[in-house]
Amino acid sequence: MATEIELLDALKEVIDPELMVNIVDLGLIYEVSQEEGTVQVEMTLTSPTCPAGPQIIQQSKMALERLEDVEKAEIRLVMSPPWSPDRMTEDARDQLGIF
Repeated sequence: MATEIELLDALKEVIDPELMVNIVDLGLIYEVSQEEGTVQVEMTLTSPTCPAGPQIIQQSKMALERLEDVEKAEIRLVMSPPWSPDRMTEDARDQLGIF
């Protein structure tokens, strides 16, 4: 079974096309769990009307399913709690010039 770190590293490959920062550092991932070969992810978007939402979700699924121990990835989009810039890592803030 993949570790949580391995799952998050895979999700770091997914870049928000508008902000050009990975979705983990943006704070879009709320929860990641794995039961046998299935990974479940709860994530959000920076905005409920984000035009890149379907693309980000599909890329997240594909990134996880490339891992050896992952047969299937289920992505659940949630809007509660709403995303805010406070969820970003220091790396994301640096990339976006937010100090």
